[in-house]
Amino acid sequence: MPDRRIRNVTVPTITVYRPSPETNTGAAFVICPGGGYAGLAIDKEGHDIARYLNSLGVTGIVLKNRLPRPEGFVFNHDVPISDAARAVRLARHHAADWGLDSDRIGIMGFSAGGHLASTLATQFDAGEPGSADPVERESSRPDFQVLVYPVVSFREEIGHGGSRTRLIGKNPSAELVDRYSSELNVTAETPPAFLVHTHDDHVKVENSLVYYEALRAAGVPAEMHIYEVGGHGYGIRPTGKPVATWHHRMVEWMKQRGLL
Repeated sequence: MPDRRIRNVTVPTITVYRPSPETNTGAAFVICPGGGYAGLAIDKEGHDIARYLNSLGVTGIVLKNRLPRPEGFVFNHDVPISDAARAVRLARHHAADWGLDSDRIGIMGFSAGGHLASTLATQFDAGEPGSADPVERESSRPDFQVLVYPVVSFREEIGHGGSRTRLIGKNPSAELVDRYSSELNVTAETPPAFLVHTHDDHVKVENSLVYYEALRAAGVPAEMHIYEVGGHGYGIRPTGKPVATWHHRMVEWMKQRGLL
């Protein structure tokens, strides 16, 4: 199976995978592949996921977001989240054409893509009603979020150093660290969440733990599955370990929430 890691992304795109009309549930995910903000695991954490979602009757929208430091460029740290927000707005704007329910558009992220997803889930906006661009009038709030072995925090004691350095630099201000530590930005308006992590992940499990606690404190519905072993970067491919069934737990969660 292909397992490409693409780099030097300077033009954002989305690839829309639509289920058959007979099985379409109207639900959708914007999918954010990981890669430490250095690249994107576009197959294992992008296209694989979209095809699986199609089997559930869910639309998968694979985001190829710009990376903060591609060769020959230095983008501002807010560029990836701008791309993720635009993807959610595009899904809402095209909901009728794509067979979507505009109130059932979620976001899913893996590793650093989980950081991108959780950042949007805690820092969305309602859109600009007066914008000349009709897409920008749409809300960027995801209706639900799924985070798989996510980077969540940029605090030094638990954050993933590579992702942090690539996005906000080697010596970021305390304000910037807090801005990109999603557990510090949860409110009652943060969308419901499903979290997956393992104890032996090099992206510390505390990323998911502190996010879950913040969600719980804010009264946001959340479900978390922590496995003993499994490592990092498995997507939905078979590994022979219990964590490889995480997507079945996600399906149960989606059914419980009326998304399937």
